Amino acid sequence: MSANTPGHYRLKKTHKASIAGVAALGAAALALTLVPGNDAAAETEPQALANTQQVAWAYNANSPQAKALHASLTEQQTTIGLKAKQELEAKAKAAAKAKADAQAQAAAKAKAAAKAKADAKKRADAKAAASRAAARQPVFANNLDGWIREALFIMDKHNIPGTYEGIHRNIMRESSGNPRAINNWDINAINGVPSKGLLQVIYPTFKAYHVPGTKFDQYDPVANIVAACNYAADRYGSMDNVNSAY
Repeated sequence: MSANTPGHYRLKKTHKASIAGVAALGAAALALTLVPGNDAAAETEPQALANTQQVAWAYNANSPQAKALHASLTEQQTTIGLKAKQELEAKAKAAAKAKADAQAQAAAKAKAAAKAKADAKKRADAKAAASRAAARQPVFANNLDGWIREALFIMDKHNIPGTYEGIHRNIMRESSGNPRAINNWDINAINGVPSKGLLQVIYPTFKAYHVPGTKFDQYDPVANIVAACNYAADRYGSMDNVNSAY
């Protein structure tokens, strides 16, 4: 039969629920007529009405109860979805932090390893340079010839002029090659600053013209020669130009 036929139409869910409710109500009324006594009827009638309402509501999606239930379920689903989303975000954040921490630790280890490698190379280079310097450093004899040659080696580094012959000649005149020689009778001795060493240098002159890298000792043969030649270069141009007391 067509749905557009006048006087006829298909039953919707709400209509069916209403019919079911009416049927239930009729059944309840019939039950009341079969049960004797007014008290029993008074107790049964509300229950029947309640059952009728429940049956009618169960089939009515537009009822307040159904709407409230639907809203409650929707809220619960939203809450569960939000909580799941927050948990996923927290896990992702924790994973990102763990990854960043691991990368930072790896970078720190790599930096420390690079620094340790650089320090080791620096120490190795310094040791190699010291070895090369030691290899280049000649060994001088511990005698007058060796002292003069070592003094000339140091003088060359400090651009102090002088020759083996000039130094040797002045040493032989001043001290006869005795590094412990001291003059206790001239004017310097009278003034409290006696001449000492191979080239008979007084303390004020030795102190003023001492060359770093040599011992600070007037009696040290190499330090005495280098300081005396430094003084002679300043005053006479070179120890080679000195031929008498200076």
